Amino acid sequence: MALAGALAANGTPYVVHEQTRVLSEVGAGVQLSPNAVRPLLRLGLGPALDEHGVRIEAMEVRGWNGRPVARTPLGAECERVFAAPYLTIHRAHLHEALLSLTGRDRLRLGERLRTAEETADGTGVRLAFDDGTVREADVVIGADGIHSTVRETLRTDAPVFSGLGIYRGLVPADALPAGARERLVRLWLGPGGHFVCYPVASGAYLSYAATVPLTTDAPPRESWSRPGDPDALRAVFGGWTGLVADVVAAVDSTHLWALYDRPPLRTWSTNRITLLGDAAHPMLPFMAQGANQAIEDAMDLAACLADAPARAIPERLARYESLRIPRTAEIQRGSRGNAGILHLPDGPAQRRRDAHMAVHAALHDRTPLYAHETGRDVVTPPPREPAPTG
Repeated sequence: MALAGALAANGTPYVVHEQTRVLSEVGAGVQLSPNAVRPLLRLGLGPALDEHGVRIEAMEVRGWNGRPVARTPLGAECERVFAAPYLTIHRAHLHEALLSLTGRDRLRLGERLRTAEETADGTGVRLAFDDGTVREADVVIGADGIHSTVRETLRTDAPVFSGLGIYRGLVPADALPAGARERLVRLWLGPGGHFVCYPVASGAYLSYAATVPLTTDAPPRESWSRPGDPDALRAVFGGWTGLVADVVAAVDSTHLWALYDRPPLRTWSTNRITLLGDAAHPMLPFMAQGANQAIEDAMDLAACLADAPARAIPERLARYESLRIPRTAEIQRGSRGNAGILHLPDGPAQRRRDAHMAVHAALHDRTPLYAHETGRDVVTPPPREPAPTG
């Protein structure tokens, strides 16, 4: 949806082929850092973000027993330094806002892709769908998630199970102590797991994400909609300090999302096919950058495709790769590395981690993530022909 909005803004024609028959959004909250909020504002989504989002004042990290670890101020200072706020929002509200940028006549539901193959003459792509429909396109972008069908046409790798899962859900703010309404992203670190929560839906709900080891003989399938057991959630986190215990005590239903990623790719395009978001670079959620990086992808790709003549498409897709692969690969590796760092048992290694986090909690330490610009001047214009003389 972000790509569709960016293409529309640049005047590039497109069609979205979506496998679901009815648009709905599962999941809970999502964190939007300034590197993604700035492009969303350029696309005109400021009113929707103001209505449904929550401007976060600070990010706080504590130990499972309540000991303070680190605090990163955000709020007005973040907006001054990075020209955009740090927001939290319900995924359904973000999806609705992005959908408003998309012409309904360009959105085709119930079209599950089976294969995508470049045509023999190299001028387009042939798409075959499960219902027997065959279509052709000049360019195909696979934005179809970690189990991407389009990726399968380019690579034979498989998702890698992390051994972890996340309980996710929403709790009404009025079911929690008044302190839960503070505009904070809170993170508690503990042996073998960690717990994150923040307000969404203009503060009406608290979104939580509780990471735990998943011990299983067979790795479960990655799914947003897999139900979880609230009592199992409480068994892990019910003894943690303060708001954590309050949140898990108030949970009526939850979902358990098995965590997968894939190794970074060196290339993810052909002359006419490319990837975006989780199809290109699925990452563990331990830097809160999955959605943000997909939005960055969308803006850079739309800019690369703007006004592109047919003969320039392979070069433009290569340019898109060169812009995105180094950054997303670094974030993928950082997110995977955080899986172990966040779950240390109490002891010397945990104390070293906490000291490191405290030293690097200043807002300027987020500059490599938050200051990154996308979608502007990403394609070098061709040289102008010299003006005739004489």
